[in-house]
Amino acid sequence: MKKYTLDEVKDRFIGESGTAKRDQYETDLQLEVIGALIKTVRKERNLTQGQLGELIGVQKAQISKLENNAKNVSIGTIIRVFEALKAKVKLTVEISGEEVECM
Repeated sequence: MKKYTLDEVKDRFIGESGTAKRDQYETDLQLEVIGALIKTVRKERNLTQGQLGELIGVQKAQISKLENNAKNVSIGTIIRVFEALKAKVKLTVEISGEEVECM
């Protein structure tokens, strides 16, 4: 029986790295991770969605949406959420192979 790496499976079923479909998959996956991380940290801090929403000035429904589907949210909102959770945020951008730390 032949074994496949995760990258080989993704290449075959989603598309090779650098294709639009694969890039969208990777972006969606990263946003799901951010949403799950927000939920985990919020629970560790013993905050409800409503309480976290109050800290950053949004409704509970927006926190729920962020935790479950972070696709249509601004970087500013994500930063405000993590700051309210007393988490340090670092944003790194890579341009032409060179990393630039923005925060």
